[in-house]
Amino acid sequence: MLDRVSVRVPDAILGQKLVERLKELSVKRNRTVNYLVVEAILEYLKREEKREG
Repeated sequence: MLDRVSVRVPDAILGQKLVERLKELSVKRNRTVNYLVVEAILEYLKREEKREG
């Protein structure tokens, strides 16, 4: 069973300071970066599954 995911950030997105922004937000929200990423994935899945009907 897949219980871990490793994500490679494409070079084009690195310029948007994705990791730094996530770190800053994690401090503000008192959450881990991992928590924020999983939360974002769950929201994406809900939105896309709703779109598919």
